[in-house]
Formats: sequence, C-alpha cells, structure tokens
Amino acid sequence: MKLRKTMTGTLLILCLLLSACQAGNDQNADQMLDGSGKTFQLQSVTGLQQVAQLTGKDSMNGTDRYAVSGTDLGSMFQAGDRSYFVFGDTFGDREDGSTGAGGSFWRSNTLAYSTDIDPSDGIMFDGMITDDIGLAKELLPSKKIDFDEMTKIPTHGVSANDSLYLYYMSVNHWGDPGQWDVNYSSLAKSSDDGENWTLMDEVKWPGDSHFIQVSPYKVPNGEDGSDIYFWCIPSGRFGGVKLMKVNEALIEDLNAYDYFAGTDNKGEPIWSKSIADAELVVDDKAGELSVIWNPYLESWIMTYLKEGQGVVMREGLTPWGPWSETTLLVSSTEYPGLYGPYMNPRYMEDEGRTIYFTLSLWEPYNVFWFKATLNK
Repeated sequence: MKLRKTMTGTLLILCLLLSACQAGNDQNADQMLDGSGKTFQLQSVTGLQQVAQLTGKDSMNGTDRYAVSGTDLGSMFQAGDRSYFVFGDTFGDREDGSTGAGGSFWRSNTLAYSTDIDPSDGIMFDGMITDDIGLAKELLPSKKIDFDEMTKIPTHGVSANDSLYLYYMSVNHWGDPGQWDVNYSSLAKSSDDGENWTLMDEVKWPGDSHFIQVSPYKVPNGEDGSDIYFWCIPSGRFGGVKLMKVNEALIEDLNAYDYFAGTDNKGEPIWSKSIADAELVVDDKAGELSVIWNPYLESWIMTYLKEGQGVVMREGLTPWGPWSETTLLVSSTEYPGLYGPYMNPRYMEDEGRTIYFTLSLWEPYNVFWFKATLNK
C-alpha cells in the first residue's frame, strides 16, 4: 500500500497541480459551453483494467477497520486538496461470499476522503468520517422503514461557498432490479469538512420528477463565481437525462435553479424556472450517472449503467448536447452485477486520454477502481 503523501515537496507539487487545474477550468469555460464548429472526437475506448479494490476487508484501504465490510457507489467530488468518496448503504460485518447488500451495523451512507493524487495504483484513503469510537458514521440518518423511508442514498456531492453539499434521494421502497420508489430528492450541507450535516428541507424535488439522481460540474461564469450544471435522471435506471443549473452562490435557493427547456432557432439553450418545461438532453435508459469535462477530447463525457449492456459512455459538445451515440466502456458480461461508474476530473492521465473511475460490483458488494484509454 502507498504511503500517505505528507512531505513538503509533495504538498508543493499538489498545490501546483491544483493551480494548474483551476487555470485550465477558467481557460476552457467558454469552450465548455460553445459547441459551434465542433465535432465528436471519441472513436473507441481501449485498455480497460481493474486497478484496485477500494472498499471492504480485502481492499487496499482495509475499510473493515471502520466497520465498512460492504458498501457501494463511491461518487467523488473535490474540496481543496481533498477528494471525497460518497458511499451508499454500508454494512459492518458480512459473511464471506455474501452477495449484494446486507449484513450487520447498517448505515445508509458513509464518506471517505483522500489527498492521494496518483490514481495509477488505486486511491489510498486518508480516513473516513467516523463516530466517537472510530467507526464510519451515518451522515444522513434515515428511518429504515420499508414503504416509508427505507434509506437515504447520496447520489453526488459538490463543494460550494466554502461548504460541502450532498444531493441525496429518500428511497421509499426498493422494487424490481433497477427500479425503486422515491419520496423526494434534496440536499444536505456540511460546514465542518463533512463531519456533521444539516438537511436542507426547503430544497426538494418531487419523487416522481426527473431530478432525483444528479451529477454536478462547476463551470466558471466569468462574472460572479461559477454555475453548477447538473445532469439528472429519475429514480431507478430506466429514464433519460435532463439538465438543470444554478449559480454557486444560490445553491440553497430552490427558486434559483434553471431547467434546460430546449434550444432556440440559433441552437442556443433556453432556460426555464419551471421544472415542467425541462426537456431531455439524452433519451436513453440511464442509471448512476457521471459527467465531466475531458481535456483530451475537448468535450464532455458521460458514463452511466445501461441495463443489459453494461457501462456506456457518450461524448457531448455542450452540456445540453448534441450527445453522441453510446460507446461500451465496461461489459456486464465481463463484470456481472456492475453499476455506479463515477468519474472525477482530478483522476486522469495523459491530458485526459486515460480516465479512472469507481465501479460497484454487486458481488462482493464493494467499490473498485478502474481505468480506460480514450482514442480520438
């Protein structure tokens, strides 16, 4: 296992890398939103490799010491020099050979953090958010009552206004594979680096809406900070993708969110304050969505689970499209029970040609680290 990076020289390199990353975001802000004259670049994806197991007893992080023997998801977001890894239903003890969710000491959600910037051999966690005795604690409590509130599942996080935010869904009932009912989606806020969380009950989307699972990305707007774009899908894995955005400073104001409502006769996006006006940007059956800007392709890339095939990727010329046809990233035949492919712009190599991502496997119900190469 890698040693934690604590030496002064390493910290200096980290600061330089972070500065370069921010400068790149500022430089590319217009390019991220302007699709004129651009064409799709992605031709194929090769070199798929399982790099490491991130969670569980047999993982490189040995998370059973935090009473995390089984968990899933692992969406990622940045705050300063930390990468946060957000997990779903988490269990403390599990019998060897167990398949799927289950076990003792159930928590609806847990959180790990890392300052590791070398993705090539996996990501070493610096720690997890823990309780008084050092076990991974539940961030957002849930009732754990079926057909009421079975669990609260974080779908993604974002750093804004010097705070951390988790978007989550309140699950009413787990149904048939790939289907579940949701009471609502909402967000929670932490002002102490993830140690404690406050539910923002005034910011909620209806459970039957298309804005239940989100993938956010901050784009500098050149005026008053950043706009946060959210690609969104309904509950389950059988809906298409819609888009909303909000100014970072107004993230806690539900009325400040704008919904993509199509394009005008010049191809420019139309934004509406009415959720009823929202239109699809991708018409497909998508589960566990992740979207980032890729500097190698100079375009957006989107990954999600497509039931019956596996994890697929699309390329987008702007946040609202057009979006390419799908390219298979990970086959469900090769990795049965796969889901939750989450990317992070911090974890790329070769100027974005090599991407790294988390992937959950139902057996053994833990999170793994993968890599793949994009070819244009």
